[in-house]
Amino acid sequence: MSLDGLNPPQREAVRHREGPLLVLAGAGTGKTRVITHRLAELVRGGTSADRTLSVTFTNKAAKEMRERAAAILHPGRKRRRGEATPVISTFHALCLRILRQETAHVGLPERFAIFDRGDQESAARGVLREVKLADGALKPGDLLARISKWKTAGLSPAEAVGAVEDDRDFLAALAYRKYADKLRAEGGVDFDDLLLLVLRLFRERPDRLAYHAGRFDFVQVDEYQDTNGVQFGVLKALVDGHRNLCVVGDDDQSIYGWRGADVEHILHFASHFPGAKVIRLEENYRCAAPVIEWSNRLVTFNKDRHKKTLTPARRVTNPVKVTPYQDADVEAEQTVLEIDFLTKQRGVNPGDVAILHRTADQTRPFEEHLRKRQIPYEVVGGQSFFDRKEVKDVLSLLRAVESERDDRALLRIVNVPPRGIGQTTVKDTLDEAVRTGASFWDAAEARIGRGEINPKTATALRGFRSLLAEFRRKAATSRDLSGVAASLLERVDYESEIDRRYDNPQERIARSGGVEAVLDSIRSYYAEAKTPTLAGYLQETTLGEREVEDKKEEGPGKAVVLMTLHSAKGLEFPRVYLVGLEEGVLPHKRSVELGTRAAMEEERRLCYVGLTRARDYLTLSYCLGRRARGRTKPCHPSRFLAEMSGKQWPGPPKEESKPKVFVPRRAKGSGRSAKVTHTRNRR
Repeated sequence: MSLDGLNPPQREAVRHREGPLLVLAGAGTGKTRVITHRLAELVRGGTSADRTLSVTFTNKAAKEMRERAAAILHPGRKRRRGEATPVISTFHALCLRILRQETAHVGLPERFAIFDRGDQESAARGVLREVKLADGALKPGDLLARISKWKTAGLSPAEAVGAVEDDRDFLAALAYRKYADKLRAEGGVDFDDLLLLVLRLFRERPDRLAYHAGRFDFVQVDEYQDTNGVQFGVLKALVDGHRNLCVVGDDDQSIYGWRGADVEHILHFASHFPGAKVIRLEENYRCAAPVIEWSNRLVTFNKDRHKKTLTPARRVTNPVKVTPYQDADVEAEQTVLEIDFLTKQRGVNPGDVAILHRTADQTRPFEEHLRKRQIPYEVVGGQSFFDRKEVKDVLSLLRAVESERDDRALLRIVNVPPRGIGQTTVKDTLDEAVRTGASFWDAAEARIGRGEINPKTATALRGFRSLLAEFRRKAATSRDLSGVAASLLERVDYESEIDRRYDNPQERIARSGGVEAVLDSIRSYYAEAKTPTLAGYLQETTLGEREVEDKKEEGPGKAVVLMTLHSAKGLEFPRVYLVGLEEGVLPHKRSVELGTRAAMEEERRLCYVGLTRARDYLTLSYCLGRRARGRTKPCHPSRFLAEMSGKQWPGPPKEESKPKVFVPRRAKGSGRSAKVTHTRNRR
């Protein structure tokens, strides 16, 4: 394996072997290349590949790392049977594997369930009813947000009571205990539990920690700046014996504090792991020199950061443009006019263009003008693919096939499409199942035997149970699970459910497309998995449901992308329009009102992430006024504009004056038809 393609700091990081190592990898400096080459170097130096653990945050990133590592470890050939492979995993998948081995030690049933977002909200709604809160005092989503915050900080329900900040927090802490009891009673966990239960296991059972830590001689972590308190605790426990921990990240790109990420972990790495070596990667291979210059200037206004300065490796000197606009509609109109000119007169691929914004509600005027100009576009964000009704129905049907005791999945689809099993029957049967500790099916048989369920409904129940059992057998033996699933959907006539619920023909087509997308995902899983099973597919799918990264389409696109700055992290585009650079938008109003340095520094890092997505061309814009509830309110340029440019920018003009705006020459033939897509979820 040659290291000739690496620059000196990259090579130094790759060759580092024992002891803690912090690789500060600025934007576009080749961090993934370093972490995969280092993994290969460890193996080349005599470490068995399966004694290495590399952890990242998303399935997409883990897959990319596996592919890159395989290409370096055994170029030009496939892995040989029995050949050791490195363990490359997301945090959640790693902890899930540990919990599957440790159910007896953490008080979980062998086949415990993972509650998805819908399951969590249902549980939260039931808990709020139990504690008899006044209507609207605390919504299920609010409760779950607080519980997640406490769990990512490693707090139990009892500890959360001592950490409350107001009355609503106190009510939420009481509900947290009931929520935890409800999950445990149903033999389930949520995503935060996957991490929290492993951390508790490691703290309470040193023997089990020794077993799991003893599996690995070297541990690597990508995107270390995004770790939360529980993830940090799990990692530290795993490496305390040998301290062979390499973390790669950039404190200047720590933008997920709102979901528990703690930038302190990367800022104070050396104090957490004394004697740590620190290597800075500062040569940027992505951005034009002016983009780097502006980005460097901006981020130096943050006080809590590791000192580093990006240097450009490319000789591209396109200047950064800043344009004020009268209002948000003019900003959108003029931005789209320029994109229209570039794509139709200059041959620019629409997929090379990104419009980045701070909040999701900024997209409306851009979508309107993109449609008007017939420019293909897609919006990243909105409803998750896995939150769509038809997708949840199909997955619940498959879960009911995989396990006869998955009552949650069964309850969702027991009468979908309608098969004569009424809500009263379902509720009474479920009540008996909970009271007796039996499964739903066993409780149903008991009630049928006592004559409590009428013969017609009993026939429907037994027929559906028999159907699930038939397909359970087929799924266990077939190598074509997508065919089995398609056959199952035909047998239950799921198409009739779509026809029953949706009158609009286009909506029916879209919903049927969602069903087909699930079947496609099954095909992809079976093509890639070493030992594919229905249980394995459902496990992988459940873990993937929460991953924002999975919403990003891989490969070059054919449409202009509109996305929030949070969604843009990790991506790059030849042309970037960063819009809405105003006080109260970026930085966001909430952070301005908080008035804390930490809140403002995270907003500044978010802006920095936006800047460094641009490879060749960067355009910044702001509005002098925004309409809200029928009135136009004056806007002031973001403080970040002054910080990154070193100059002040004009605020709202006097009523009689208007800012000049760029209007490109109208593209000849720009009215020709073009396919327009507006996708709320990219898969």
